[in-house]
Amino acid sequence: MSELTHFNPRGEAHMVDVGDKPETHRVAVAEGRIRMQPATLEKIRAGGHRKGDVLGVARIAGILAAKKTADLIPLCHPLPLTHVEIEFALRDDPAEVLCRATAETRGRTGVEMEALTAVQIALLTVYDMCKAVDRGMRMEGIRLLEKRGGKSGHWHAD
Repeated sequence: MSELTHFNPRGEAHMVDVGDKPETHRVAVAEGRIRMQPATLEKIRAGGHRKGDVLGVARIAGILAAKKTADLIPLCHPLPLTHVEIEFALRDDPAEVLCRATAETRGRTGVEMEALTAVQIALLTVYDMCKAVDRGMRMEGIRLLEKRGGKSGHWHAD
C-alpha cells in the first residue's frame, strides 16, 4: 500500500471509483474484546441479566451494523452482503467477551469495514446492556484478522 486512496490528486476526500474492478468473492474477519468484572461475565453466562439475552441482542446488533456500515463511514461503498456471522467466546482470566465477525460479499470492494463495524457495535451493545452493573468495562484489541479476495489477494494478521 503506497498511497491513501480516499483522496484525489488535489488532496480532497472522495469515494474511490471501483466501477472497473472485477467482482470477486470477498471475505473479512475482525475481532475485539470487552473486559469486565468477573461478576458481570457471570451474569452474561447465566443468562439472568435483567435486560435479557445479552449476547443474542449483541449478535443482532453486529449483523445490523455490518449492513449499515456505508451509512456510518462516509466514504464506504454500500455493499450487498451475502453473509455475516458474529461469534462470541466467554473467557474467565481475565473476564472478557471475545467477539469475532465475518463478513462476505461478491463485489468490487472489500468488506473489512463491515467486519470491523460489526465487532465494534456488538461490543458496544454488550456495554450498553451491562453498564448498570459495570461501568468500567473496556473494549480492546479491535482489529482486522484476515481479508480475502480482490486485487490484493489474501492478507492475514501476524
